[in-house]
Amino acid sequence: MYEKGEYVVYGQNGICQVQDITEMQMPGAEHSRTYYVLIPETNNGNTIYIPVDNERLVIRRVLSKAEAERLREELIGLEPLQISGEKAREPEYKAALRSCDCRQWAQLIKTLYLRKQERVAQGKKMTSTDERYLKQTEDCLYQELAMVLGMDKKELQEEIAAQMMDMITA
Repeated sequence: MYEKGEYVVYGQNGICQVQDITEMQMPGAEHSRTYYVLIPETNNGNTIYIPVDNERLVIRRVLSKAEAERLREELIGLEPLQISGEKAREPEYKAALRSCDCRQWAQLIKTLYLRKQERVAQGKKMTSTDERYLKQTEDCLYQELAMVLGMDKKELQEEIAAQMMDMITA
């Protein structure tokens, strides 16, 4: 159970603050349920209500500073995702993104950087699907790392992108 005021990562919504934990009676429900009331850090006026007892819920605490520093050091050494074929590409991207796992996000970013390099070498552009998943995954990972490490998100993204490009071209 999370506490009021705590920061969590909720799926593709990124970092959210638990604003409240409250009982609510939903129309058509036999009894009230307890809900987390989440406010996304990229607050665009949204409030998210999610049942506390939802077993399919992909929610976790934000990384600690030590975990974030360790992950940042390990990023370049992580293996890319093993995609089993072109038809499996998008479902595997989606699964990695929805996993809410920073290591899988980093692996997906690395996979997409490598794929971009391969396509450029063939005289092709990055596909729109690859671009969409790269942007979403970078937003999720870099938002969390930047917040926890007290860094500027854009600066962090540029630093990691440069490291990945150096690793790919080496």
